[in-house]
Amino acid sequence: MKEQKIILENVDSFELKDIFECGQCFRWNKQENGSYEGIFGENVANVKKEGKNVIIKGIFKKDIKQTVEEYFDLKRDYNTIKEKLSKIDENMKISIKYGAGIRILNQDLWETIISFIISANNNIPRIKGIIERLSKKYGNKITWNNKDYYTFPTAEKLKDVTIEEYRQLGLGFRDVRLYETTKMILEKQVDLKKMKENPNTLEVREELLKLSGVGPKVADCILLFSDLKRFEVFPIDVWVRRVMNDLYIRNEDETKVSKKQIEKLAQEKFGSLVGLAQQYLFYWRREA
Repeated sequence: MKEQKIILENVDSFELKDIFECGQCFRWNKQENGSYEGIFGENVANVKKEGKNVIIKGIFKKDIKQTVEEYFDLKRDYNTIKEKLSKIDENMKISIKYGAGIRILNQDLWETIISFIISANNNIPRIKGIIERLSKKYGNKITWNNKDYYTFPTAEKLKDVTIEEYRQLGLGFRDVRLYETTKMILEKQVDLKKMKENPNTLEVREELLKLSGVGPKVADCILLFSDLKRFEVFPIDVWVRRVMNDLYIRNEDETKVSKKQIEKLAQEKFGSLVGLAQQYLFYWRREA
């Protein structure tokens, strides 16, 4: 493991706030100089934007170029995607303009599963705190720039952790869910490797739903934000229900709008890019 640095020149669709604060990740933190620092896999990185250039430096397990390309989804043409979605209607056009720098990260599947189980009925600062405590206690330490960082613990590292020990980390009702899901994955009741190899998104979704603490919304978040990378799912939370009702359905009582109704409308409007459409709409409505 050694310190490495890369400068991405004239990179499009790459705004730090849009990427790190759109609700897809929990281990990146804004620094005083406007850069973001975080840990993913066994890599610790600082990401800074200067003009149209992105400067990334830190400790990387493998070659920085390959790692960064994969994690930040740099081979995907987001400009073409945004152009296509912008033609759908004025709402999409405005939301894309607002979150123009969003990129969907390729996050580790196991970490994404546990992170989004923790996210259920929770707020971002609390989610971040729990993940940090979990990593500090059971992950591996990496020191960079006189600061300690902790990798997200593998399922093997958590195999002997008790429900009580999870509870002490402040997990609340999620302690049992974490315990049960870890056991299921270790016992291959749900096989993460097979999941990654399966091109059928509905089948993968059904597998995810077997896990303790994974409901439809959490399953869709995992499908979209992990390295499964399925853009054809449409996670629905309070904000998404609200924005879809306000803009398209217009029911006086938004609580009466069903998820099936929203999903059907989203699929009809946004096709195979529903996942990205959701991110632009969600981020715009929540932040603006």
